[in-house]
Amino acid sequence: MRRPTTTALGLGTVLALTGCSSLTEPADASAASSAPAHRGGSSASAPLSSTQLKQRLLNESDLGEGYTRKPEPARSNDDVTVIGCPALEKLGSHAATGSGLDFSRKAKASFTYSGSSSSEVSEELYSDSAAKLSKGIGKIFDAILSCPSYQVTSGSTVVDMGTEKTSAPDLGDEQWSQLLTYSASGQRTVVKQTAIRTAKILVIVSGSPGLVDAHLEKALTKARTAH
Repeated sequence: MRRPTTTALGLGTVLALTGCSSLTEPADASAASSAPAHRGGSSASAPLSSTQLKQRLLNESDLGEGYTRKPEPARSNDDVTVIGCPALEKLGSHAATGSGLDFSRKAKASFTYSGSSSSEVSEELYSDSAAKLSKGIGKIFDAILSCPSYQVTSGSTVVDMGTEKTSAPDLGDEQWSQLLTYSASGQRTVVKQTAIRTAKILVIVSGSPGLVDAHLEKALTKARTAH
């Protein structure tokens, strides 16, 4: 049986559908954006490189016992189509396949948690000017937020999508957060994605809602740490 596998990309909504797999790197967006909080962040004048961002990703020791890093998932060759969300359709298929955030400086990691239940959490980091980061993530979140429900097709699979705006913690300079519900083949998966911009770094944590809430602040703290 095919189940929806969500992939969180530093920008908006990502949906990759693969056979017999559970939640991968989660998520994307039906999001709430807050006004800039103007709290402290990185003071570096230039964006960080992908290598620098990679050093600031959470790892197993940061997350604690029970977490295992996952290999990068193979990209699906199936065409992905959005149905019933004009704003998202207008952005093109790239918005539904995870290539919507056009930032060359990026890093990501995905983890499986084998605690009380099998869950997953992923983190993505991007770096660019504050204006570009805000515009890039905002346009995807706004598009998804405009559609409380829509469908995504990949190959012969049809996934019913539901979006819900949620509040984000008062961290960083700007915040976005949402819940996405994926329903297909009798299966229902809820994914949370929260994005925080702090100066010239965008931090996105996606996955099981409890895990996102548990690890968001430590992800932001490490992303701000100079190496």
